Amino acid sequence: MSSTAGQVIKCKAAVAWEAGKPLVMEEVEVAPPKAGEVRLKILYTSLCHTDVYFWEAKGQTPLFPRIFGHEAGGIVESVGEGVTHLKPGDHALPVFTGECGECAHCKSEESNMCDLLRINTDRGVMIHDSQTRFSIKGQPIYHFVGTSTFSEYTVVHAGCVAKVNPAAPLDKICVLSCGICTGLGATVNVAKPKPGSSVAIFGLGAVGLAAAEGARISGASRIIGVDLVSSRFEEAKKFGVNEFVNPKDHDKPVQEVIAEMTNGGVDRAVECTGSIQAMISAFECVHDGWGVAVLVGVPNKDDAFKTHPVNFLNERTLKGTFYGNYKPRTDLPLVVEQYMNGELELDKFITHTVPFSEINKAFDYMLKGESIRCIIRMGE
Repeated sequence: MSSTAGQVIKCKAAVAWEAGKPLVMEEVEVAPPKAGEVRLKILYTSLCHTDVYFWEAKGQTPLFPRIFGHEAGGIVESVGEGVTHLKPGDHALPVFTGECGECAHCKSEESNMCDLLRINTDRGVMIHDSQTRFSIKGQPIYHFVGTSTFSEYTVVHAGCVAKVNPAAPLDKICVLSCGICTGLGATVNVAKPKPGSSVAIFGLGAVGLAAAEGARISGASRIIGVDLVSSRFEEAKKFGVNEFVNPKDHDKPVQEVIAEMTNGGVDRAVECTGSIQAMISAFECVHDGWGVAVLVGVPNKDDAFKTHPVNFLNERTLKGTFYGNYKPRTDLPLVVEQYMNGELELDKFITHTVPFSEINKAFDYMLKGESIRCIIRMGE
């Protein structure tokens, strides 16, 4: 075990004291892991739009003070009682969802939605004892989606930690913890386009670009990017997108535009916006007989959409996905190997890097729409 095992560690963390206010660099105390938990030393973390959404606290129950962050790479510092698949020194990626290995979902080849460890954005404490592992002068600081990686050390349930190849650069593969796998898996694991096929990607943010990368890896010949911001189209070419449609440029529904472009519809569509209109368009733009549309974007809680049942009767398929259908502990190490052997490109997702002391710059980049992913170097 490490020299700090079993002890409280004092370290720097970027704490959100209230909604929408800049994070404050604080010295926090990080308790040792309890049974079934792991304490990680975070080396690199990146900012995801989900962090910004909950930091702004516009659409959900606010919970502060809190340590955000959920895309990261680090090294296991110590493990709690009963943890056998990880040991100190292992390179690891913490993930906002988990794999207990025991529930019906974990035992099913078809699901990654672990009963015990699936995402819970309202929970600010550990499952084991409903307590936090972070504190400042005795005041509890809440966790975020079980990861809280905007801290030099964090405690995570062991089922939410994937052990990865120690040769893989953590400053690159940390982006696989959330958005990139969500988009990539939506295409390769759920839509499953065939070589030479056509794919429409709705929304060209980080998740949509990852979905396009999945289409590129799959050998799709036509990858059509759909976005309301035309300035995103140039960047998207790096991810295999070779045709572009801005719905604002047309006076008819975009699904009709795409159907005309593709002689009846695309073979696959992946929706990465959370917009109800984009969901309808993605479904209705796939070809009858074999078309498959996959929903990835998270809608507002009261949203609903309508489409005619004949669209289903004409043999179009609509699917949904969570985290690209990847099981974190089982599948994430294999995605890292895809990167290591050159099949998957990650560097092009990383547009900015900042030292941990300047983490608020990462929020600025994302709020201005300037970054796909900004890597935050811990310990600086």
